Amino acid sequence: MGPRLDRHVFRGLLFTAQGGWLVGLSKARTVLPARLAWFLRGTALACVLVAPTLSVSHAQTQSDLSSSFQTDPNARMVLQANELVYDNDAQTVTAQGNVQIEYDGNHLVARKVVYNQRTNRMTAEGNVEIVERDGNRIYSDHLDITDDFRDGFVNGLRVETVDNTRFAAESAERSNGEITTFNNGVYTACEPCRENPEKPVLWQIKARKIIWNGAKKTVRFERGRFEMFGLPLAYLPSFEMADPTVKRKSGFLFPGFRYKDELGFGIRNSYFWNLAPNYDVTFSNTAYTQQGFLNEVEWRHRLENGSYNLRAAGIHQMKPGDFDARTIDRENTDRGMIASKGKFEINPRWTFGWDVIAQSDKNFSRTYSLQDYSTSTLKSEIYLTGLSGRNYFDLHFYKFNVQESVLSSDNPNSTEVNSKQPWVLPSIDYSYTAPEPVYGGELNFDMNVQGIYRENANFTTTPYNRITGLDGSSGRLTGEAEWKRTFIAPGGLIITPLLALRGDGIGVNTDFDSNGTADVVRSEAFRAMATAGLEMRWPILFSTTSTTHIIEPMAQVFLRNNERYAGQLPNEDAQSFVFDATSLFQRDKFSGYDRVEGGHRANLGVRYSGNFGNDWAVYGLAGQSFHLGGVNSFAESDFVNVGIESGLETARSDYVGMIGLSNSTGLSFAARGRFDEESFEVRRGELEARKSWKRASITMQYAFIDAQPAYGYPEDRQEITVSGSTKVTDNWRVFGSGTYDFVSDTLVRASSGLAYDDECFTYSMTYMQTRNPGEQEASHGVGFNISFRTLGDLGTSSSTFTR
Repeated sequence: MGPRLDRHVFRGLLFTAQGGWLVGLSKARTVLPARLAWFLRGTALACVLVAPTLSVSHAQTQSDLSSSFQTDPNARMVLQANELVYDNDAQTVTAQGNVQIEYDGNHLVARKVVYNQRTNRMTAEGNVEIVERDGNRIYSDHLDITDDFRDGFVNGLRVETVDNTRFAAESAERSNGEITTFNNGVYTACEPCRENPEKPVLWQIKARKIIWNGAKKTVRFERGRFEMFGLPLAYLPSFEMADPTVKRKSGFLFPGFRYKDELGFGIRNSYFWNLAPNYDVTFSNTAYTQQGFLNEVEWRHRLENGSYNLRAAGIHQMKPGDFDARTIDRENTDRGMIASKGKFEINPRWTFGWDVIAQSDKNFSRTYSLQDYSTSTLKSEIYLTGLSGRNYFDLHFYKFNVQESVLSSDNPNSTEVNSKQPWVLPSIDYSYTAPEPVYGGELNFDMNVQGIYRENANFTTTPYNRITGLDGSSGRLTGEAEWKRTFIAPGGLIITPLLALRGDGIGVNTDFDSNGTADVVRSEAFRAMATAGLEMRWPILFSTTSTTHIIEPMAQVFLRNNERYAGQLPNEDAQSFVFDATSLFQRDKFSGYDRVEGGHRANLGVRYSGNFGNDWAVYGLAGQSFHLGGVNSFAESDFVNVGIESGLETARSDYVGMIGLSNSTGLSFAARGRFDEESFEVRRGELEARKSWKRASITMQYAFIDAQPAYGYPEDRQEITVSGSTKVTDNWRVFGSGTYDFVSDTLVRASSGLAYDDECFTYSMTYMQTRNPGEQEASHGVGFNISFRTLGDLGTSSSTFTR
């Protein structure tokens, strides 16, 4: 027999392993023992197991952190090395020299990898780099770990995760398969400076020990300090947070700060309780120095087809007398609210949801700036919507509440202002478009149902009577069918005939009586409107080698019967009305169903669009409307005087027009206006200009509206708003805006701010001043927010006080 071979050396080979055998792919094919293949498989598993062992930002399950880590048993392992040594006496297998191991999407690179069968430990050394299947990167000088990957030691560790968080440590130890301890570790979510990697990152946490518990998904810092720009700002004897990739974990949230004169200085503390993966609850308490403790709780529940929440808040005011006299805030001591939101996808076409709130008084949520409920008008709603192609269905129940501190003059504790707001029970919209042409044209059917209930009437008498809502109940059912077809004549003339038929059934039950108004309100009515219309457009194209121009004269004629019962029926949804270039060619220019345009009318205008070779684009539209016969609906006053002083109440309307210019350099300009039909005096005008550069932008908006006494505005309205923003550096920017009322000579709003943004840190500070037109005293607000990515937010949205 020949000499015994205790040491086998293979050089310059590329191996693949699958199943229990390793096959060497070289010029001479060599079959190696199965236990060597087992080692190489184990070595490859280091790519899979060591990385999650050391990366605290990689969310794993308990099984992922033990020897039962699951990989694809059929995955192919590839080992490449300059030399592979099998030592039978030492019972070691060594791969050395540019070692590269790939297994199941994971990659390990090192100068040398050794597996010791006696100690069941594996070591990798020499610029060890592990790239996980999900993109995490681990760097180390030396790695020593057991073959079941439950315990190990690493020197010179760096971890870079796919979510841009980073850990570094002099050494790291792993025990019990779930706890990893970083010695003299550093954690940050900031990227190092590319030009100067030695420069301190914006913020980081240094700690004597960083302990990651893979089972609890927590990271604890012991004897640590928080640094910004390399300077220590806070000492952290013991600080614990959730694994950065864990989005839902029970614990205290970062505190918030608030200030308001009547409330005092407030500190908000919150606790998030993660009860299950799909539901949780948050408890919050804000301690105000003057009014006491505001308690809040929010329950959130996510289901398979939607989610909902429940919120409640309440306070016992310690010093209600600090509020202004004759306010709802001063007259109430125990205050609170309860609210809920929900949205569910019944199927891909149907959605059901709600957003409702009930509170002890009409101004609680606004006074305490409760999130999502601090606006001046609250709308509670329950809805069901459906969408299929071009057809849709919408069912809504509404309740409107105006949040204001003003008390009723008759009853100091009354909520009469809210009682003047309507319940909409219900509002239904349905639209159907025939899928196939009908007589060559498009047939569309629309339906609207509206039910209104209001406890108390809402009206004003100065300078004109305006009744924006009647007490009692009213209902309306509207159905409308429209057919239209487009023809293109040989010369390019586009002709669109139109036929429409609409019917309204209306019922009113009211006891309202102001100056005999109840005598003219009809208790029931049926209103029909038949329309025959014709639209003609003739787009004409002019072009040169560098420019194109399209001029499109347009004309419409509508023949209709007169509107019935104008001024004798409630107007709830057609009170907002503006006549300008955008509404010039609308068949019915009223904004809602409660009014319908009648009489014969013609709309004439011209539209222009052009592109110039110097990169400018221009768009314009101008025209006028003419009442041809019958009763002019806009001259027929109703309870809110809609249409009066609109520019359409005369036989020949005011002129309307708009023009817009823009280019690719970020400059744009737009102007819209309505001009008197006789004097050409401006009745309504708007100007808007924008310019943006690489590091700055500025916007200017100007608006002028002529006095409309019959519509509730006895004086002109004229104001200008200017806003801008500029980047001082790549990360720092300043911004500001201001609104000036020319009529009252008042700066009604002004704000300025400073902000910083990068990949790991956000800071903003804003100042705002508001003043009602004509008032001397101004209200001031200061807000700030600081956000450290993966750590949390600190600050407040607003701090308000009055000087």
